[in-house]
Amino acid sequence: MGERKGQNKYYPPDFNPEKHGSLNRYHNSHPLRERARKLSQGILVIRFEMPYNIWCDGCKNHIGMGVRYNAEKKKVGNYYTTPIYRFRMKCHLCVNYIEMQTDPANCDYVIVSGASRKEERWDMEDNEQVLTTEHEKKEKLETDAMFRLEHGEADRSTLKKALPTLSHIQEAQNAWKDDFALNSMLRRHFRLMRTSSE
Repeated sequence: MGERKGQNKYYPPDFNPEKHGSLNRYHNSHPLRERARKLSQGILVIRFEMPYNIWCDGCKNHIGMGVRYNAEKKKVGNYYTTPIYRFRMKCHLCVNYIEMQTDPANCDYVIVSGASRKEERWDMEDNEQVLTTEHEKKEKLETDAMFRLEHGEADRSTLKKALPTLSHIQEAQNAWKDDFALNSMLRRHFRLMRTSSE
């Protein structure tokens, strides 16, 4: 596709590759056109997709996850070596501006102003999901033998509590393991029922 684009460009008679270098420099424009109009301020216009459901503070309307906006992207800082970006976009239902920024520490987006998050998060511990091990805890597990022993005991007690549920799930899965045999048995049963009713 890039090759086709390169061949289909109009080169004016006074265009000199040694003098101008590229058509963009000849026309005095940026390759990103309108998206780069605020590039001197460090702002790039990008297409931003709403990462979660929010409520707009201006019109109090719901904005669903996945709604796309033309947002101004600007670097505002760093988390260690990862850049933190801020996105500023106008609500499509009113004149309110919504500002969000990345949160690399929690792998999330944070609303800075103009909206509030529709709270749909849950606690992994309350939901009995497997919790991720924090970096400090992981280091302590690798270096401290007593801590590793205590942690292992806690894991074993959790496993003992979950064992009946796990075995019940495993039995249910094993019952449906051979679906071909179950299907054959069911079809045979229906054939017998049909022949006995005729």
